Amino acid sequence: MKKTVITFGLISGVISSLLMLCSVPFLHRIGNDRALILGYTSIVLSFLLVYFGIRSYRDNVANGQVSFAKAFGVGICITLISCVFYVATWEVLEHTVFQDFMDTYSASMMAKAQASGESAQAIQAKIEKIQQMKVMYANPFYNVLYTFIEPFPVGLLITLISAAVLRKKVRPESAPSATMA
Repeated sequence: MKKTVITFGLISGVISSLLMLCSVPFLHRIGNDRALILGYTSIVLSFLLVYFGIRSYRDNVANGQVSFAKAFGVGICITLISCVFYVATWEVLEHTVFQDFMDTYSASMMAKAQASGESAQAIQAKIEKIQQMKVMYANPFYNVLYTFIEPFPVGLLITLISAAVLRKKVRPESAPSATMA
């Protein structure tokens, strides 16, 4: 199991990192909403390796059979490795290329709140929430946690679906029926 998990986890992580690195130059041009779609599309593409990893484990290691629990275990380990790559890549980018990320992002969110046409109280509440998020994001622990939370739910969902689709148990052969004499 280790070899399968490590192999597919590393491939998924590298794909996740490369897709992030390839999309970074276009983020300012396409805007936050499109960047979000592009980002999650990249995450889904990298997590396709969860399916292939579980299938590889089932077919090559487990002799064509795997329970849901074992398939889930393989998939979640691949997901965790890929998420670590995602977080590491983002942290490097944030500390080199996007040093002003949170300032730019929060300013964009505040402008969007002000343009929403909501009441002054609702806008002020949103702005306060954005400012609190900005303060929390400055803490390295929360920064890593927020970044991890971006891809993990997608990986968890793909793991659950893949484990359900790929589970295969060997059917016990029919016991010979006893004849009554």
